[in-house]
Amino acid sequence: MFPVIKGAAYALFHGPNILLDHGSTQIMENINNPAGEYLKKLPQQLRSFADCVAYPPNQAYIGAITPEDLLQINKPWYQNGLKDASRFCQTGEIMPEDEFYGVMKFVDAFDLVLLTEEFAAEVKVKLASHPAFTGADKLVGTSQAEITKLIDAHVAEPMKLGNRLVGCVRRAHDSDPSQTAKIIFENIVAKASGVATLLNLFRQPGLDPQAVEYIIECSEEACGDMNQRGGGNFAKAIGEMCGCINASGIDMRGFCAAPVHALVSAAALVKAGIYKNVVVVAGGSAAKLGMNGRDHVKKNLPVLEDVLGGFAVWIAENDGVNPIVRTDVVGRHTIGSGASPQAVMQALVTEPLDRAGIKIAEVERYGVEMQNPEITVPAGAGDVPLANYKMIAALAVMRGELERAELNNFVARHGMSGFAPTQGHIPSGVPVIGLIRSQMLAGAVKRAMIIGKGSLFLGRMTNLFDGVSFVMEANSGLVSATKTDEAEIRRLVAKAMRSVAETLTGDD
Repeated sequence: MFPVIKGAAYALFHGPNILLDHGSTQIMENINNPAGEYLKKLPQQLRSFADCVAYPPNQAYIGAITPEDLLQINKPWYQNGLKDASRFCQTGEIMPEDEFYGVMKFVDAFDLVLLTEEFAAEVKVKLASHPAFTGADKLVGTSQAEITKLIDAHVAEPMKLGNRLVGCVRRAHDSDPSQTAKIIFENIVAKASGVATLLNLFRQPGLDPQAVEYIIECSEEACGDMNQRGGGNFAKAIGEMCGCINASGIDMRGFCAAPVHALVSAAALVKAGIYKNVVVVAGGSAAKLGMNGRDHVKKNLPVLEDVLGGFAVWIAENDGVNPIVRTDVVGRHTIGSGASPQAVMQALVTEPLDRAGIKIAEVERYGVEMQNPEITVPAGAGDVPLANYKMIAALAVMRGELERAELNNFVARHGMSGFAPTQGHIPSGVPVIGLIRSQMLAGAVKRAMIIGKGSLFLGRMTNLFDGVSFVMEANSGLVSATKTDEAEIRRLVAKAMRSVAETLTGDD
């Protein structure tokens, strides 16, 4: 029996001040061109939290609206925010920066995050009313003088809200280059956003943190020390904060493809019977905030890369209800696959479908790299999801499965508008899992393919690309029938044995 996707949660964390101080683009600009126009104009083009919540793609990411709904909203979306948009929905939330700072303190295990006394009191009240958090009373404050002293000594990174200093993250070691204040800040951001997202998953009915047996964390950060820079373990650190007392776990890395690698691994573990319940989770990347900010500022747009992203997916034993993961229909970009877009798509789409005897058009929805085009088009990267869908359609035409005249119709029927923030690992296939799960439970979709791709050459160890894919299908309910059949067979066997015994007794 195939494993199922029992739940999914998505969260965004507004971080305009984290963007200013910790986004890699801004850090490099401060080093190379500190007096330039970009840094002068940038603060004026940052969004308010209200604008962030109302932004239609953000509402689509947390599951409050669908990609189809997005297409009904006039562009540019940043000028057509949704009225009465809520920060919460059934599958996730959008968290303001002040509360996120509180979560950073909440998850801090080594007293590395210090909040001012005044701010700690403020955010404690806010988190106490949050539906997913308990234990906010641990948010004790530190004197502002001590925080300022650490920052002035260059052993701590500031936490700001505009011009207000509300805290800092200090280094974890006085000489370890892997535990500087900057790296610890990035790691706690990843941990905090992962914790908040996983807690949102546990808000959903029937998902008990104590039932989780294994956690796979698949963000783009690495925690460790000078002897093992990526030693880990974010997975257990996140699970510890979320009440997963019966879980073990590990970190899995692969740039943008890591989440789908992690989901395939989770499904395999459940299919093999090693674990019954596995959670895949990832927090956000502070370094990627404002990544394309120069282009946005130059074109007088809001800086839309102002949110950290998080997701969590629960993989479980087949329950006869939830959508299944077809572990027999998994695509993989091998070392010898080739790097052209066509070669990558063939490895990830047509090869696994061919093995299963499924035609391209028989997959109703494709989850590809779901980047929001309002972010990528001004930066010169084009509409990434659209390009992926056109390549899949072109493969169908080449294989004689689709008429060339139907190419655009294929894209409209099988594709979706991009809506995810450019957080690297966050857009790659996984943002549509929650939506497709809901559609399958409602009987609207029967089959979908989730595709994750990655750029391994960024690590400067290889020039290779990477990718993995899997097929989701609506559950046929056969697990229930199978159990019934097995019970019926046992009943009939027992009845037959009694009959034989009675016959033998009669013969005596």
